[in-house]
Amino acid sequence: MDKTKKKYTYEDFLEIIKTLRGENGCPWDRVQTHESLKPCMTEEAAELLASIRIFGQTGNPENMREELGDVLLQVVMHAQIASEEGLFTMEDVVDEVSRKMVRRHPHVFGTGNADTPDEVLANWEEIKKEEKKDKDWVKSPLRDVPQELPALTRAAKVLKKAAKCYGQESTYEQDMAALQASVEALKSCGPEDHSGELETILADMLMTVSDIARLGGISHEQALTDRIEDFIDRYEKTEL
Repeated sequence: MDKTKKKYTYEDFLEIIKTLRGENGCPWDRVQTHESLKPCMTEEAAELLASIRIFGQTGNPENMREELGDVLLQVVMHAQIASEEGLFTMEDVVDEVSRKMVRRHPHVFGTGNADTPDEVLANWEEIKKEEKKDKDWVKSPLRDVPQELPALTRAAKVLKKAAKCYGQESTYEQDMAALQASVEALKSCGPEDHSGELETILADMLMTVSDIARLGGISHEQALTDRIEDFIDRYEKTEL
């Protein structure tokens, strides 16, 4: 690889990763698998989100540019491993997502109509549903929500799909009653409870709180993140 190049290309990057995975490549890169890289993708995605926050605060895009590259690195690493396994190539990945974008935007690339963002999302979900209809890994609409999502986010998505697909829509009043019942049940437990009852009650409360946030159009992950930041700020000011 020519180290004197003024600017590397996408094709150069693919070749760099291929070399790192090659016989005379990096000992660490060569032994990675899809499973071993899972924590890396989680970390890099979080760092990208942090870079977007930093950009909003500073207006400096340098960190975001770097973190987007790190996420791309993860994508290309997985594609390279898959290529070595004879599964698919990075070209297949690009082709697949390109076809998906064309297919799910008929109002742009076809004869469909969508005049508002809500109509676009509705069409997207219908097309996605049709695409997944015969896939053997899709067990049910609720199982289609990945277990790997943060639990609160997954709870909101599962509750939303349950309402849409099965008519299991709760009301704010019902959620408040359920929350009150959980609080009453919690009073009969203590922190020393080891029967699993405390865990069950707390899990029920979190599910209920998640549904209240969903009904209110609130991102509970963001709300909790903001509250944590407030908590940290308060203690930092105390130390000053």
